[in-house]
Amino acid sequence: QVQLVESGGGLVQAGGSLRLSCAASGRTFSSYGMSWFRQAAGKEREFVAGISGRGAITSYADSVKGRFTISRDNAKNTVYLQMNSLKPEETAVYYCAARQGFYGCRSITECDYWGQGAQVTVSS
Repeated sequence: QVQLVESGGGLVQAGGSLRLSCAASGRTFSSYGMSWFRQAAGKEREFVAGISGRGAITSYADSVKGRFTISRDNAKNTVYLQMNSLKPEETAVYYCAARQGFYGCRSITECDYWGQGAQVTVSS
Protein backbone atom coordinates (compact mmCIF):
# COMPACT_ATOMS: atom_id res chain seq x y z
CA GLN A 1 0.00 0.00 0.00
CA VAL A 2 1.26 3.45 -0.94
CA GLN A 3 -0.12 6.72 0.34
CA LEU A 4 0.51 9.87 -1.66
CA VAL A 5 0.18 13.42 -0.37
CA GLU A 6 0.49 16.41 -2.70
CA SER A 7 1.50 19.91 -1.66
CA GLY A 8 2.56 23.17 -3.25
CA GLY A 9 -0.60 24.15 -5.06
CA GLY A 10 -1.98 27.66 -4.96
CA LEU A 11 -2.78 30.80 -6.91
CA VAL A 12 -0.35 32.18 -9.47
CA GLN A 13 -0.56 34.75 -12.24
CA ALA A 14 -0.31 33.73 -15.87
CA GLY A 15 3.32 33.30 -16.83
CA GLY A 16 4.30 32.43 -13.30
CA SER A 17 5.71 29.26 -11.76
CA LEU A 18 4.79 26.72 -9.12
CA ARG A 19 6.39 23.55 -7.86
CA LEU A 20 4.23 20.67 -6.72
CA SER A 21 5.51 17.97 -4.41
CA CYS A 22 4.14 14.51 -3.76
CA ALA A 23 5.35 12.63 -0.70
CA ALA A 24 4.93 8.86 -0.69
CA SER A 25 4.81 6.42 2.19
CA GLY A 26 6.58 3.08 2.11
CA ARG A 27 10.11 1.77 1.77
CA THR A 28 10.05 0.77 -1.89
CA PHE A 29 9.44 4.11 -3.54
CA SER A 30 11.99 3.48 -6.28
CA SER A 31 9.99 0.45 -7.44
CA TYR A 32 7.13 2.71 -8.51
CA GLY A 33 6.87 4.73 -11.64
CA MET A 34 5.30 8.08 -10.78
CA SER A 35 3.06 10.42 -12.74
CA TRP A 36 1.19 13.70 -12.54
CA PHE A 37 -2.31 14.15 -13.92
CA ARG A 38 -4.66 17.12 -13.84
CA GLN A 39 -8.38 17.59 -13.98
CA ALA A 40 -10.04 20.88 -14.80
CA ALA A 41 -13.62 21.53 -13.79
CA GLY A 42 -16.00 19.68 -16.07
CA LYS A 43 -13.22 17.90 -17.93
CA GLU A 44 -11.64 14.47 -17.84
CA ARG A 45 -8.47 13.78 -15.92
CA GLU A 46 -5.47 13.99 -18.22
CA PHE A 47 -1.86 12.87 -18.14
CA VAL A 48 0.73 15.60 -17.58
CA ALA A 49 4.09 13.92 -16.92
CA GLY A 50 5.64 10.63 -15.85
CA ILE A 51 8.97 9.41 -14.52
CA SER A 52 10.51 5.96 -14.15
CA GLY A 53 11.46 4.43 -10.82
CA ARG A 54 15.04 5.67 -10.75
CA GLY A 55 14.32 8.86 -12.65
CA ALA A 56 16.17 7.99 -15.84
CA ILE A 57 13.16 8.21 -18.15
CA THR A 58 10.58 10.98 -18.28
CA SER A 59 7.63 11.65 -20.52
CA TYR A 60 5.35 14.65 -20.97
CA ALA A 61 2.08 15.62 -22.54
CA ASP A 62 2.72 17.69 -25.66
CA SER A 63 0.96 20.66 -24.10
CA VAL A 64 3.52 20.99 -21.29
CA LYS A 65 6.77 20.01 -23.00
CA GLY A 66 9.45 22.61 -22.47
CA ARG A 67 7.58 24.26 -19.59
CA PHE A 68 7.06 21.52 -17.00
CA THR A 69 9.70 19.28 -15.45
CA ILE A 70 9.07 16.12 -13.46
CA SER A 71 11.76 14.86 -11.09
CA ARG A 72 12.08 12.63 -8.06
CA ASP A 73 14.23 12.22 -4.97
CA ASN A 74 14.06 8.59 -3.90
CA ALA A 75 15.93 9.30 -0.68
CA LYS A 76 13.03 11.57 0.30
CA ASN A 77 10.27 9.44 -1.25
CA THR A 78 9.14 12.51 -3.15
CA VAL A 79 8.28 13.38 -6.73
CA TYR A 80 8.11 16.95 -8.00
CA LEU A 81 6.48 18.85 -10.81
CA GLN A 82 8.08 22.18 -11.67
CA MET A 83 5.62 24.23 -13.70
CA ASN A 84 6.79 27.33 -15.55
CA SER A 85 5.01 29.77 -17.87
CA LEU A 86 1.65 28.72 -16.52
CA LYS A 87 -1.49 29.52 -18.49
CA PRO A 88 -5.02 30.22 -17.19
CA GLU A 89 -6.34 27.14 -18.99
CA GLU A 90 -4.04 25.04 -16.82
CA THR A 91 -6.14 25.78 -13.77
CA ALA A 92 -7.00 22.35 -12.40
CA VAL A 93 -6.62 19.92 -9.57
CA TYR A 94 -3.26 18.22 -9.99
CA TYR A 95 -2.95 14.60 -8.89
CA CYS A 96 0.05 12.47 -8.13
CA ALA A 97 -0.19 8.80 -9.12
CA ALA A 98 1.93 5.70 -8.62
CA ARG A 99 2.25 2.55 -10.68
CA GLN A 100 4.13 -0.48 -9.47
CA GLY A 101 6.76 -1.19 -12.07
CA PHE A 102 9.33 0.65 -14.12
CA TYR A 103 7.25 3.27 -15.92
CA GLY A 104 4.77 5.76 -14.60
CA CYS A 105 1.17 5.44 -15.71
CA ARG A 106 -0.07 7.42 -18.71
CA SER A 107 -3.73 6.51 -18.48
CA ILE A 108 -5.99 6.49 -15.46
CA THR A 109 -6.57 2.74 -15.60
CA GLU A 110 -2.84 2.03 -15.39
CA CYS A 111 -2.37 3.82 -12.07
CA ASP A 112 -2.38 1.85 -8.82
CA TYR A 113 -2.48 4.66 -6.26
CA TRP A 114 -3.64 8.29 -6.22
CA GLY A 115 -3.11 11.30 -4.04
CA GLN A 116 -5.92 13.57 -2.93
CA GLY A 117 -5.01 16.33 -5.36
CA ALA A 118 -3.70 19.89 -5.14
CA GLN A 119 -5.54 22.89 -6.56
CA VAL A 120 -3.60 25.07 -8.98
CA THR A 121 -5.27 28.28 -10.07
CA VAL A 122 -3.73 30.45 -12.76
CA SER A 123 -5.17 33.95 -13.01
CA SER A 124 -5.13 35.99 -16.21
